[in-house]
Formats: sequence, structure tokens, C-alpha cells
Amino acid sequence: MAASVDALLLRVVVSLGALADTAAPVDDEWQYVADLVTVWGAALRAAAGARAGQEAPPGAGAAIDRLVAEAASIVDPHRAIDWLSTLPQVALLAAGEGPR
Repeated sequence: MAASVDALLLRVVVSLGALADTAAPVDDEWQYVADLVTVWGAALRAAAGARAGQEAPPGAGAAIDRLVAEAASIVDPHRAIDWLSTLPQVALLAAGEGPR
């Protein structure tokens, strides 16, 4: 059985937190980082809640696995900031959600 949409999207929420930790050394961007985590975390949780228990589209699990792995490999704080807005959007598309 394929993963559920909510399980996949909640994995991305955890990944956002890890990216924020990586971005933390960039002091002059801390508010921007916090805002991205707040806004995208809420959007991901809302989509997860709306689609709780629904089977993810074919390939979504593999796509989310790859996205989360790529995010986990990021060590540069500035690149982590870039990914704080990129990761959720790509994950939502992979999960069958429209662009936000």
C-alpha cells in the first residue's frame, strides 16, 4: 500500500525544522527563516489534515524521500534558507496539491 498524503507531508514539516536549524547561523535572516517555517509548516499541516488517510499519488513517496534526503544533505546555511521555500512547494506538488 502506498503512503498516505498526510504522512508524507508531515515528514516534510520535520525536514523544514532541520533546514531551519542549518540556516540558524545566518543571524540577519533569522526572522525570515522563522516566517518561512511558520507559513510553510502551517500550509503543509493544513494540506495533510485535508487529505488525511488518502493514498498518495504514484511516485509521491519516492519523490518525497528524495526531497527529504536532499534537504538533509544541505550544510550551507544560505542554501538551507533557499530550500525553506523550495522544499514545501515541490513536496506539495509531488503529493498532488496545486501550486501555492
